[in-house]
Amino acid sequence: MSDLPLYAQAMLRPDFYPEPTTKVELVQTQMSFVFLTDHFAYKTKKAVNLGYLDYSELSGRKALSEKELLLNRRLCDYAYLEVLPIIKNEGGYSLGGCGEVVEYTLKMRRLPEGRMLVNLLSTGSVSSGMLEKLAEKLAIFHQTARTDAEVQKYGNLEAIKYNTEENFEQTGSKVGITVSPQEYARISSFTRSFISKNQTMFNERVNRGKIRDCHGDLHAAHICFMDNICIYDCIEFNDRFRYVDVASEVAFLAMDLDHYGRADLSRQFINSYIKKAGIKTSLNCCVFINATGLISEARWKASNWMTRTYPKLKRISTPRNPKTITTWRISTPDPNQPSL
Repeated sequence: MSDLPLYAQAMLRPDFYPEPTTKVELVQTQMSFVFLTDHFAYKTKKAVNLGYLDYSELSGRKALSEKELLLNRRLCDYAYLEVLPIIKNEGGYSLGGCGEVVEYTLKMRRLPEGRMLVNLLSTGSVSSGMLEKLAEKLAIFHQTARTDAEVQKYGNLEAIKYNTEENFEQTGSKVGITVSPQEYARISSFTRSFISKNQTMFNERVNRGKIRDCHGDLHAAHICFMDNICIYDCIEFNDRFRYVDVASEVAFLAMDLDHYGRADLSRQFINSYIKKAGIKTSLNCCVFINATGLISEARWKASNWMTRTYPKLKRISTPRNPKTITTWRISTPDPNQPSL
């Protein structure tokens, strides 16, 4: 662990924390360190600039930690507690106190691993009632989420083209690693054709206020079924990834359920959301989002796979094997089923 920053080495000690803990476990992503105590998780951002996120300055890491706290409290108030300074003084490093602030950490309650949707799926423990409650929570969130001119501009055609072409540009070198050449060609062709043929639909989505400040990364690994469903780990580092069509939240989770071999649950979740949100129009945008989602996932997983620093995050996040994303499909909608 000598390659860790000095403050991170200090955070590996149980006596660093204000509450008693028998051990400290460290997990890393490309972007952060997460220190797991018996009951809490402490997340610090690495001083990196990856292009789509910039954590290079301490002031920026503080601001984004505070933003992460506030954004995630929208759907998981129980877990997100506070942002604390990490202090360097004569005695070493401490959580708060007097001295030089060298870093900031986001303190969270650990969530029960056995209640994570990703684990409930593996044991066949997901009921229709659970999905209905999840759909209701998401529908209410979407109906009240921020939407204004700043948010809505990310739903216009130029923004959509920029996002999709950026995906293709940044995943081209990973074809054959995280997505097959045949599927890559099929998705890119479908995407460009769909945008060209459905400009009116995309404009209507903006005009109807469907572009909202959403979660941005809604996967089974980010949902915990407790007394109150907790949806956590939303994207704070790039507003462009979070200012999306509400249909993308539904389509991405539906795609995830499909990936886990539960196409039945995928359909049920979509139908429950449609009912809860009172939707009565066409489903076409979901097909587009499922297709572009494949490439977005390929891009994200390829980046983390190449660094080899993206282990499973217990109770915080559970990424999938990057090579399994090629099993997802572009599905053809039922023309009689309403959309999002």
